[in-house]
Amino acid sequence: MRKIALTIIALAAISCKNDPQTTSVDQIPEASPAFQQKIEMEDVEVELLPDAKDEVIKWLEYITAQNEIDNLKGASLNRIIETSKPLSEIMQSLQNTMPKTLKAAPVDARVNVLVTKAKVLEQLSNRRKLDTNAITTTARQIPIEFNNFKLQINELYLKTLEDFEKELDEFEQNELKNTVTDSVPERLR
Repeated sequence: MRKIALTIIALAAISCKNDPQTTSVDQIPEASPAFQQKIEMEDVEVELLPDAKDEVIKWLEYITAQNEIDNLKGASLNRIIETSKPLSEIMQSLQNTMPKTLKAAPVDARVNVLVTKAKVLEQLSNRRKLDTNAITTTARQIPIEFNNFKLQINELYLKTLEDFEKELDEFEQNELKNTVTDSVPERLR
């Protein structure tokens, strides 16, 4: 009987033990240094090509998403938790309002990843026991995925080999015209 009681007590103690990576909201108040500390994020920014930039500058949801990504960089854990729901809604809106000119499978895939990451961040932020490491990791991934999204948009506007060949042919024709024109005396032109 004594062994059974000790086993039950030991099992109860083990099951009550918290995961070291999981932090209970009750254990760390939002005003604590852990929640106020700024989260380091990758500072690499993908620039859009001029044609791509001309297209997205008209897209309000893209501009809003870019602003949210910029605000996410260097934000505190508390701020990330607070803005997780609006960020998720913004990414969903980005997906729902994508212009037809940008509709392509690779771009759609990148938007799906953004929406998924934002929803995961929202779910992690709304748990009773916050896993601060998981929230931090997911928050760090979102700007990287947004850069990947911009890379896919840029790829829509990259010139193909045929475009380069066409430009080269036009350049050669213009050079030939200029050469012929320059070799003919002016009085004969």
